[in-house]
Amino acid sequence: MKISLCTISFRHQLIDLKDIAFWARDTGFQGIELWGVHARNQSPLAIHNAQWMAAQGLSIPMISDYLPLQDRQELTRRTRALCALAQTWGAGKIRTFAGMQASATVPAADRAQTTRALRHACDIAADHGLRLLVETHPGTLADTLASTVALIDATDHDALAINFDALHVWEGGDDPVTARRTLLPRIAHYHLKNVSDRARLPVFAPANVYSAAGCRTGMVPLMEGAYDYRVLLREMWQDGPCETSLEWFGDEVFQTLKNDIAEIRALTAAEPTIAGQTGTTHQTASAG
Repeated sequence: MKISLCTISFRHQLIDLKDIAFWARDTGFQGIELWGVHARNQSPLAIHNAQWMAAQGLSIPMISDYLPLQDRQELTRRTRALCALAQTWGAGKIRTFAGMQASATVPAADRAQTTRALRHACDIAADHGLRLLVETHPGTLADTLASTVALIDATDHDALAINFDALHVWEGGDDPVTARRTLLPRIAHYHLKNVSDRARLPVFAPANVYSAAGCRTGMVPLMEGAYDYRVLLREMWQDGPCETSLEWFGDEVFQTLKNDIAEIRALTAAEPTIAGQTGTTHQTASAG
């Protein structure tokens, strides 16, 4: 299991990417997931590029951004630019959300439009040798397991993959372990975070997260929250290599991430890697 930290954790702090990379390397992380705004605001001539990261033993597995799916011309421009950034940083994946409407209330015409837009973005990503990841997230067409599977089928593109945010899957009412088994053929990345209580889940609403004055009550270390990650992490470990990011939005970033990665390593250290032996029992999402 390759574990990355997210630069979005430092969205309200003035910390140089070089210093974040040194700390990540020394703390046992293998990668850094770049938030789109951070990737766009690093000089392409700076030392903070794929080669420099590789020299630190780090990779940039994914750039996470938000593509404008309602405007085809702008979508084309932004997706091409994001793909170019991903190539500069050596990332093989770009991430977006599947629209901005909950699956239970979205009109059929809007669902079809979002699907067409994602297929178009997938075409561009594929032309650049990349995959486009849709994140499981509330208020989107990937807010429940059933809607996510339907989205994969409707988009019908090999470049489409899933960024599996376990807490948001749980928030949507599905069991993350079962959902992961179903979506496994399409999962290309994982986001891991936790909350103190289900009633506190609104703390992760984007408007609150992005606000420097936003509430952080309810954001807790990974193994201390309402969702018990032990079974999920063990299955991820047993099924073989995977890439995941610790997505921390609260205070005390360095200490929390250091403790979280140590607890994951301790949990999985005693687990044998038996890739391929458990996969035969899993349901699979339609490959489209």
